[in-house]
Amino acid sequence: MTKTILLILLLTVLFSCSKVKTSDKASEKMQEFVINISQYAKEYDSDFIIIPQNGFELAFNNTNPDEGLNTSYMSAIDGIGGEELFYNGTYSLDNYRLAMLQKLKATEKIMISEFVSDNSKISDAFSKNYKEGFISFVRKSDNYHYKQIPDSIPKENTSNITNLSLAQNYLYLINSDNFSSKQEIINAIAATNFDVIFIDLFFNETAFTTPEINQLKTKSNGGKRLVISYMNIGSAENFRYYWKKNWRLNYPLWLKKKYDGYDDEYWVKYWKKDWQDIIYGNDNSYMKKIINAGFDGVYLDNVEAYYFLYHK
Repeated sequence: MTKTILLILLLTVLFSCSKVKTSDKASEKMQEFVINISQYAKEYDSDFIIIPQNGFELAFNNTNPDEGLNTSYMSAIDGIGGEELFYNGTYSLDNYRLAMLQKLKATEKIMISEFVSDNSKISDAFSKNYKEGFISFVRKSDNYHYKQIPDSIPKENTSNITNLSLAQNYLYLINSDNFSSKQEIINAIAATNFDVIFIDLFFNETAFTTPEINQLKTKSNGGKRLVISYMNIGSAENFRYYWKKNWRLNYPLWLKKKYDGYDDEYWVKYWKKDWQDIIYGNDNSYMKKIINAGFDGVYLDNVEAYYFLYHK
C-alpha cells in the first residue's frame, strides 16, 4: 500500500470522525433549541403544548437509546410526533424507531402519521399504531401533503380533551390548497369530531386570529378539543412572512443546504441567533404569533435537521 493511499484512508477516517462529532454537537444544539422554545412558550402559558416531530433520538442522552432519557428534553415536551413508522407507501416497519417509541410511550403521547399508497391498508395502519398505544393519522394516496380532511375518525368520542394525554385521534391539515377562504377551512374543521387539530398559523399569508382559532376548539358534538399550530424549526421556507427577497443558499450564511424534494425550503444552522430570533424570544417571533393567536400548543417540524445537515 503506497503512502498516498494510506494518507487518503487516514483523511477519510478523520473526516468521518469529524462529521460524527459535528453531528453529535448539532443534535445537542437541537435539544437546547427545543428546550428554549418550550421555556419561552410556557412562560406565557404553563399548559402550552410542545410536540416535536421525528428526531426521536433527541429524547435520549447523547441521542443514544441505550443511555437513558434526557430529562431536560423530556420535561420540555408534552408529546412526540412521527411520520411513516409502519407505512411509507407500502408496509415498511422501522424497527429502530419503533423500539425508541416503545421506551417513550409510558411518559409521552405518541402521534404517528402514516402514508398508505393502497387505501385497503388504512385499517391496518391504524390497527398497528393503536395496538402499540399510539394515536394515528393515516394519509391516503391522494393526501400526501396533508390537505384533506378524512371522512372517518378512529375512536371518535364526545369527551372533553383538556390535555394531550386524553386524545384518541387527531387531524393533520397544514395545507390549505383545497380551501378558498379562512372561513371555509374553519367551517370544515368545526364540523368534525377530531380530538386534536394540527393546522398552520397562516391561511395563505394571513395569520388566524384568536376568535377564529376559538371556533375550532369545540368538536361538532360539543366536546372540547386542542388546536395545535405547525411550525418548521429545522428548515426555512421561502413563502413565510420572515423570508427576504434577496435571500438564497448561504445568504444569510445560516441557510445551509437545499432540502431535497422541497424547492421552497432550506436546511438551516438552527443554532444561529438570527434564525432563533425568527423562531422565538421576541414579540415579532413566530412563536409569539402562535401564542397571540390562541393556539393550545405547537408542532415542531424538522427537529431531525441535525441528521440531514451532516449525513445526507
